[in-house]
Amino acid sequence: MPLWRPPSEGSNFIIQATLGCSFNACTFCTMYKHKDYRARPLDEVFADIEDAACDWPDATRVFLADGDALVLPTDDLAQILDKLIATFPDLQRVTCYATPQNLTKKSPEDLIRLREKRLSMVYLGIESGSDKMLRRIRKGSAKLMEKALVAAENAGIKVSATVILGLGGKAHWREHIEGTAALINRAPPKFLSTLQLGLESDQEPRFRQAFDAANDAGEVGFEWQDDDAILAELAYLLELLDPPKAVIFRSNHASNALPLAGNLPRDTASLLAQVRAVQGGSGGLRPKHLRGL
Repeated sequence: MPLWRPPSEGSNFIIQATLGCSFNACTFCTMYKHKDYRARPLDEVFADIEDAACDWPDATRVFLADGDALVLPTDDLAQILDKLIATFPDLQRVTCYATPQNLTKKSPEDLIRLREKRLSMVYLGIESGSDKMLRRIRKGSAKLMEKALVAAENAGIKVSATVILGLGGKAHWREHIEGTAALINRAPPKFLSTLQLGLESDQEPRFRQAFDAANDAGEVGFEWQDDDAILAELAYLLELLDPPKAVIFRSNHASNALPLAGNLPRDTASLLAQVRAVQGGSGGLRPKHLRGL
């Protein structure tokens, strides 16, 4: 512990194939800062699966934790998936978190092999499509994100991607949103969700230091966005998104000020109208005491 999982996996069987996160360098994230990464021995994982089957023999969906189980060698992951298939006769799908490095380092054949063993979806934190923003948070590059999205798509693995509103602060929000929309339009995931930036008090100095260190000379450092500015970001993102295929869009994570749900591009106008209504004073924002990661 602590055990982290996507909101949509809350009612599914969760098995920790790894502990912690092998990357663990993102400046905004504190999920695994107090847990060292390690791969769990396969016999421990198998024992957990067998124990769970005694209480939940009819499980249909499984999430492989922790932060990026996909970093495991493909043969190890294949053995875990085979064990799950053999243990749960009604198994429909297996999912896990993935880093862009996980997806791009595996061969196309490896990814197809895992998908054939029911690893059907991964959760990928894109965070931003702007190279400068990704440098500020120490999370790679837009090219790396695009390669990861394409690798999953080519293997038939669905991607549930997240981006973070407020990440650019007051000075860089347009750069952040424009780069993010451009990336999604080039390589659309199956699902796209927004989170809203929140930093724990002991994490904020590290975030600011890395953010400002990546700025060019004369660029303004990080300043928090208020709710009005976040709504402007959300509206601008929706205006710019024009994916070449359908994307299921959500902003219903508990961190968001405004919960939305729809399909892009079909529901873009409706979603924008909801944002505009709130901007016009109709209400509907989630109370701040109910927001959180």
